[in-house]
Amino acid sequence: MKNVYPIILTPAERGYVVTVPDLHINTEGNDIADAIAMAREAIGLWGVCEEDAGRKIPEPSNLILPHAPNEIATLVDVDFNAYRRAHNNRAVRTNVTLPSWLKDVAEKEGVNFSQVLQEALKEKLNL
Repeated sequence: MKNVYPIILTPAERGYVVTVPDLHINTEGNDIADAIAMAREAIGLWGVCEEDAGRKIPEPSNLILPHAPNEIATLVDVDFNAYRRAHNNRAVRTNVTLPSWLKDVAEKEGVNFSQVLQEALKEKLNL
């Protein structure tokens, strides 16, 4: 699921404080680019945690936010599915079945079965 959330960047002593009003979360960045990247990261993490807890990720309430003259109101896009894929790299065991002769040849060649399966699945799934 991809969405766009409004954020407010408030200048701080060092960098910017980022507020995501719709989600009631804050983060910070060293400069504007870093603050926006940190906002995307914070929103992605928050959203994935909400989904894992069985809660729905709220839609943005308003894309235009009131803000002080020294603040910057902008938008950040977040793809929660992409965030999950990029950050869920825990290894899991799975059994596969293949002809014994093929297994024997692959082992003699020093093939890493896990690596080959991962590469083949990524290619098959266009990832």
